[in-house]
Amino acid sequence: MTETLHIVGGGMAGSEAAWQAAQMGVPVMLHEMRPRVGTFAHRTGNFAEMVCSNSFRSDDDERNAVGLLHWEMRAAGGLIMEMATAHQLPAGGALAVDREPFAEGVTARLRSHPLISFSEEEVAELPSDGHWIVATGPLTSLKLAESIRAVTGAESLAFFDAIAPIVYAESVDMSVAWMQSRYDKGETVEEQTAYMNCPMDKAQYEAFIDALLAADKTQFHEGETAGYFDGCLPIEVMAERGRETLRFGPMKPVGLTNPHRPEVKPYAVVQLRRDNKLGTLYNIVGFQTKMKYGAQTDVFRMIPGLENASFARLGGIHRNTFLNSPTLLDSQMRMKSRPCLRFAGQVTGVEGYVESAAMGLLAGRMAAAEMLGRELPPPPPETAMGALVTHITGGAEAKTFQPMNVNFGLFPPIDARGGRKGRKDRYKAYTDRAKAAFTQWLAT
Repeated sequence: MTETLHIVGGGMAGSEAAWQAAQMGVPVMLHEMRPRVGTFAHRTGNFAEMVCSNSFRSDDDERNAVGLLHWEMRAAGGLIMEMATAHQLPAGGALAVDREPFAEGVTARLRSHPLISFSEEEVAELPSDGHWIVATGPLTSLKLAESIRAVTGAESLAFFDAIAPIVYAESVDMSVAWMQSRYDKGETVEEQTAYMNCPMDKAQYEAFIDALLAADKTQFHEGETAGYFDGCLPIEVMAERGRETLRFGPMKPVGLTNPHRPEVKPYAVVQLRRDNKLGTLYNIVGFQTKMKYGAQTDVFRMIPGLENASFARLGGIHRNTFLNSPTLLDSQMRMKSRPCLRFAGQVTGVEGYVESAAMGLLAGRMAAAEMLGRELPPPPPETAMGALVTHITGGAEAKTFQPMNVNFGLFPPIDARGGRKGRKDRYKAYTDRAKAAFTQWLAT
């Protein structure tokens, strides 16, 4: 009888790891403390609950690294990508997801699998034997985090994660705001209504920046030396880098025309992206924040069109810990000092829903293969998954290791000769090479 694989954490990585191992015929026990023990950001006990954004980012698998990662996960029978596609929302070229049905779909599939069982007991200490995958994500419980620190022999690195607010669509003043995807991406009416746009003139923008900088913010005393991940910076931190930073970031006014005043070019534009299939909820794109709740409502209601906005959820910030994986993990994602343990997801130093799920996919397959008496090599470094796992298990410089999204800078360089000199052609060459290598890896 095959032993049981224990997986700690039912987020993106843990859910994917459980699915992959069970599909290979290995019994799985999925340990998820929610809802018995709650967290700062989660609202339910569902698996793969999305708490930061509802976007899986670009779905372009020909010229975008994260789109390529989508393709690889689909090719590998990934549950997360299957459910994301099934509950997709219009979002231009991005893959946005209807949060609650997505998590409910993942939960239903896992609970109906005959080889997966479940425990709601909190795992407070790292085990020293058996077969385990730790996929607890950015909100690892304090007890387990202390156990990880004790076993690794050093403090885990840390940074802060922020989440953006969500607005009820009916509370947005559509005599000021309008529906349009940037550069009119998307062919259907539904796709063209994926985004709401709120315009600002220069005076409104300057007043907004002043209020943003002066607002009352959450202060941290524990881990004050921790930084922010650049892909999820609080909006006020971006504003502190320069008054024009937001106009060239999430508030850039390009690719949009205000139908209420088509002759006037907005100085800045705040975009809200549809957050559910009904179109009743919209999240404010790029507006992760560490402002206190009262300050958030005051500042965000300065945005034209949001003067009377009602918020389904305000933004927030939480501490995130991750391993110095290049020093601690081997190429099989096992802890070098305790090989019965594998790690997956954000705790390994990848950033983003898709990257976390991809590391869960690999950890689940590698653990199942080992338990079935064989070893599964990592995907080639020319692939998106291979580039990520190579980066976190030895490719990165340990002294400066920080969380990383998938990007073509992690891939072995493409030879620019043979007519492929433009960036688009070069990216297409990366994805063509990766798909061929990943297909061959899957066949083995």
